[in-house]
Amino acid sequence: MKKLIITGGIAYFAFVFGAGFLLGALRVSFLVPGIGVRYAELAEMPFMFSVIVCSAIYITRRLAISRSLSVRLGMGLLALGLLLVSELLLAVALQDLSLANYIASRDPVSGSVYLVMLALFAVMPVLVGRSAVRRYRNL
Repeated sequence: MKKLIITGGIAYFAFVFGAGFLLGALRVSFLVPGIGVRYAELAEMPFMFSVIVCSAIYITRRLAISRSLSVRLGMGLLALGLLLVSELLLAVALQDLSLANYIASRDPVSGSVYLVMLALFAVMPVLVGRSAVRRYRNL
């Protein structure tokens, strides 16, 4: 059981982090100069939400992750922890900011949406499992 949580969490993190890294590079290169940081980050959010949902569905099905709440939430929380550590390390390394300065530099609007997205990222493996259970019960 623990092996599935760890494997699923690492795979889920890798998919979402990889997509976020690519989308972030595109956002900074093409959108930020034209529309600004806030609107560029907000424009990226629907794409990241799609990546989160699709990744959660794919990983939980591919690895046959149990529909148990504890297993799926463990997977999501592990992925969230890995994502936060990676993002903070990259922000500090690439932007040459201290951790406090990085957090203070976040836009209040897009930063709030980002926090909601992090919460959704953590619970999405649970949510996609619950919707699948409901769908099969209705057949």
